[in-house]
Amino acid sequence: MTTQPEQQHDALDVDALLAQAAKKLTLIERRRIEAGVLVPLIRAFQHEIGEERANAIARKVIVEVAEEQGRQTAATKGRNDLLAFTENMQAFSGGGALEIEMVERNEKRVGFNVRRCRFAEMYRTLGAGDLGGILSCNRDFSNVGGFNPAIGLTRTQTIMQGAEFCDFRYRAAQAPEERAAGA
Repeated sequence: MTTQPEQQHDALDVDALLAQAAKKLTLIERRRIEAGVLVPLIRAFQHEIGEERANAIARKVIVEVAEEQGRQTAATKGRNDLLAFTENMQAFSGGGALEIEMVERNEKRVGFNVRRCRFAEMYRTLGAGDLGGILSCNRDFSNVGGFNPAIGLTRTQTIMQGAEFCDFRYRAAQAPEERAAGA
């Protein structure tokens, strides 16, 4: 008599419990947990293979993960237009992670400034301010690209880089007839 099937069933229950618990965490709480593993791992790789190479690998992996998360979000929502993307902003700013000043919001353009970024504060507190851009800011372009490659994002500065605020300007792609008309 073996208990292996029973153990496997228990493992599945643990996975389900972990998935439920993860859904209850704010994004900044998840990034803090991730940083507890990723920062020492990246530092070890920096030591072994060099900072530039280690950072490039980390950046590539984070971009791929963020693109996939964007695709999953679009699939879950059942639509991938600009306003659907920005409906998800609460996920990014939950738990007071971001203080946002909305500049513009309509179906063609969404613009906002982040006036306070607790992600940047957290990475600096962890002694990882140099990695914050890779682990968090790096996701912004690839996440929206995964959600809908036709949505454009322009950002010229970030708090993580030392700016006073982050400037996010999203724009929906022009429909073919708008492009032909030169709109």
